[in-house]
Amino acid sequence: MPDSAALPASDARLAGHPAGLRRTFAIISHPDAGKTTLTEKLLLFGGAIHVAGAVKARGEARRARSDWMKIEQQRGISVTTSVMHFEYGGAVFNLLDTPGHEDFSEDTYRTLTAVDSAVMVIDAAKGIEARTRKLFEICRLRDVPIITFINKMDRESKDPIELLDEVASTLALDVSPMTWPTGSGQNFKGTYDLANNRMLVFDNTDKTRIGEVIENYQIADSNFAEEVELVRAGYPAFDLESYRAGHLSPVFFGSAYNNFGVKELLDAIAAWAPPPRPQPAEPRPIEPTEPKVSGFVFKVQANMDPNHRDRIAFLRLCSGKFRRGMKLTQMGTSKVLSVNSPILFFAREREIVEEAWPGDIIGIPNHGVLRVGDTLTEGETLKIVGIPNFAPEILRRVRLEDPMKSKQLRRALEDLAEEGVTQVFRRVIGGDHIVGVVGELQLDVLKTRVEAEYNVHIDLAPAPFETARWI
Repeated sequence: MPDSAALPASDARLAGHPAGLRRTFAIISHPDAGKTTLTEKLLLFGGAIHVAGAVKARGEARRARSDWMKIEQQRGISVTTSVMHFEYGGAVFNLLDTPGHEDFSEDTYRTLTAVDSAVMVIDAAKGIEARTRKLFEICRLRDVPIITFINKMDRESKDPIELLDEVASTLALDVSPMTWPTGSGQNFKGTYDLANNRMLVFDNTDKTRIGEVIENYQIADSNFAEEVELVRAGYPAFDLESYRAGHLSPVFFGSAYNNFGVKELLDAIAAWAPPPRPQPAEPRPIEPTEPKVSGFVFKVQANMDPNHRDRIAFLRLCSGKFRRGMKLTQMGTSKVLSVNSPILFFAREREIVEEAWPGDIIGIPNHGVLRVGDTLTEGETLKIVGIPNFAPEILRRVRLEDPMKSKQLRRALEDLAEEGVTQVFRRVIGGDHIVGVVGELQLDVLKTRVEAEYNVHIDLAPAPFETARWI
């Protein structure tokens, strides 16, 4: 781990400031690489939960905590971004678990504007997949530093050198292995810590030994010793500045399902991931050390609590000390909002927060006032830039089964449109609602949520339009 003398100037500027302890990061991957499972295990190590629910595990008590929607639990996939706040090793983490499926890419792209670093999860058997490459390109546009976690080493996998070379060549990214695996699948025996000469044991026959550390480990296997020397000579050593600039990625090997390699990953995020960075804005960038509060809405979520028709705006704080009850001005409309019930999230569970700092993600309950992309400040006219907006690729006509529920349908579509995922159109004169989405799976989610959350049954029929564009 780096010592404080080696830390960049940005860290020194935040030394002693609560924002300097914040690590706000997202987990990105192709679907089924183990992203949500890794999220659960990070939370387990961070003490935020006491039992991790395997995705698709049986029984209500074992559902993945970060996948809280009914449709997510049924299908074992993430369809919305979850935000989880926890503390570990002296750092304060804000972890954003994003959807991996390409049909929910809008939510993911917007989320990546709200983070300072990312963890890229790669399936050891499959290597770099299409979705991983796409998400990496989004991170590269913003120079987001990335730590790589090669998952599922307890299953048959590609050769580790082949995997690293694939990452390096496909993504044009320098890689620096921090741990090195011995074997894979049934022959997976653990990983060797290249920096500290330690062996992390993986024993399939004795689960209690998984993660056991052997200090000052002497490698007895000559082939493995030769491979370790080859890796040390063939790949660049870890360089913090290169990592922070987005040019180099430290690589860890492990098995999230078995809690193996997760603690080492979390230690690395705490030590190396950047604290809050200056936020691009007009007419000037926003520094996290500024005394006045500013932030932007990157997501709106309706009905997180089905007992109340709530609507929560997720606000990424960029500067200042936020205090409960403060008045913030919405840029564009100049409306002044009193934030009396700000929320810190743990997936669907939440608590009222008295204060928050740059890097934190807080929830602001509101009734349709806040939209995705809104900037809130203490009065200064600033507009945070870089939050993407998407034109719909698929249009469908909404047919209502019970005409008596047209009012509830309008409310449902308006609420879900405010989340920024579904777009709703009406003809100038009469006609059904037209919904526009980027991916097919979003239509399933729309239909499921309208039925589950508003008790309105709908059909989605082909629309007489091919596309919608702003003019």
